Amino acid sequence: MADILYTYKDQVYANITNKCNCRCRFCIRSHEDGVGDADTLWHKTDPTLEQIKEAMDAFDFAGYKELVFCGYGEPTCAIDNLVASAKYAKEKYGLSIRVNTNGLANLYYGKDVIPLLAQAVDSVSISLNAPTSEQYNEVSRPQLDNAFEGLLQFATECKGQIPSVKLTIVDVLPKEEIEACKKLAASLDIPLRIRRYA
Repeated sequence: MADILYTYKDQVYANITNKCNCRCRFCIRSHEDGVGDADTLWHKTDPTLEQIKEAMDAFDFAGYKELVFCGYGEPTCAIDNLVASAKYAKEKYGLSIRVNTNGLANLYYGKDVIPLLAQAVDSVSISLNAPTSEQYNEVSRPQLDNAFEGLLQFATECKGQIPSVKLTIVDVLPKEEIEACKKLAASLDIPLRIRRYA
């Protein structure tokens, strides 16, 4: 089985699914089989909740305060296992929980799943990727209609339900797009983090 938990740059990550509803042009999984200390992040079949818990119990969390759900898939595509294993990690190991997401969960499920996430998640980091719907569709290649608008609505609705909400972009965007993303994030009153593209 692929690594369920792995570390990268002093963070510990949970890789709970390979399902994704986007095909981002810059996605690292199209270039590498693993990240950090993971040999491979490709699951033959997605892990069960029990396998995720077993991986947590086998991991030494000493020195770690946060568990980040982020791997070779969109973690909200396995939302039941995400929430249940996040609760387990919080209760048993006292960890703060962050989810790195594309923000399309409500569109994917056709309903509001933010209250479910709010039961266990302390922060969400939402990949904005572009300042307009047209540019977003070009770079993220989502499999859902109205994805950009759904992402923005998801981010807005997370505020007040999840303690920390951020939008993110990578620093390879053209300068004018970065500036436009800054203005968009400011208009939503959501902090924007510009990530270095590794």
